[in-house]
Amino acid sequence: MALKIRLSRVGATHQPIYHVVVAEARSRRDGAAVEILGTYSPRAKKDALSLDLARAEYWLTKGALPTDTAKTLIKKARKKAEITAAEAPAATKEIPAFVPPEKSAA
Repeated sequence: MALKIRLSRVGATHQPIYHVVVAEARSRRDGAAVEILGTYSPRAKKDALSLDLARAEYWLTKGALPTDTAKTLIKKARKKAEITAAEAPAATKEIPAFVPPEKSAA
């Protein structure tokens, strides 16, 4: 069974939304998918792409071949993940441990 990572179109007319899916290579474009990895909204200004990179890497290691568009989207998601990972340590601060107030014997 040859698998591909590709886009499956959902959404209304003139408002496309695509699911990034793992599907058998011979199935229809919008046919049954093995797994949905994420979504892509080309008309969205922010957060146009949401993709589960761990699952995409899993399927790539299992031999699933991405289409040209899916390969580009995976690259964008990797780049976005690297940027957020680089910014995350700077945003987190060490929170001091809670120290209960001392009770006075008065």
